[in-house]
Amino acid sequence: MNSDFNNDLLDYLKSRRSDLAMTLVEPAPTADEVAQLITLAARVPDHGKLSPWRFIEYPHAARQKLCDNLKALSDKDADETRIESREKEISRFKSAPMVIGVVSCAAEHPKIPQWEQALSAGAATMQMLIAANAMGFGAQWLTGWYTRDSNALALLGITGGEQVAGMVHIGTPTAEKTDRTRPELSDIHSIYSSSR
Repeated sequence: MNSDFNNDLLDYLKSRRSDLAMTLVEPAPTADEVAQLITLAARVPDHGKLSPWRFIEYPHAARQKLCDNLKALSDKDADETRIESREKEISRFKSAPMVIGVVSCAAEHPKIPQWEQALSAGAATMQMLIAANAMGFGAQWLTGWYTRDSNALALLGITGGEQVAGMVHIGTPTAEKTDRTRPELSDIHSIYSSSR
């Protein structure tokens, strides 16, 4: 093993766990810290140098009106169970100290498949989570019905052809993180054999 490995980073990766969005409170990152988060999030593999992602910051005050509009949209659904689930997601989106949307702008390209571009947006989302943690903040990567509904996407400022890779909820953690069951290595690792 290379003795130059950053053991602190390895220890972090071994125990990395998201904070639940509903447990995050102020303070949120400052404008300078947001700029740094986005700069770091953009340092991901990006074949073809396409920058197939963009970031939308949803300030807390603006989110209040946005969530009212999302609720009105949800209320048009006749399924009470679905409305209740949707309202829970809206409440989470509304209460977080900060939310930054990571938008996949994957498009047709002669050399770089759209799937690969979308993976780059996913990498940017994960990088933002790690960067937020490195800055001392808690964060959770969420999606929800409003990231897939065409009318809701329009309210969120997502244009045609774009998709939401994730909504990153960021703030100061107030609850102890608990780990979840992780897969057994033998279930997720195999060694390719040329005899196949």
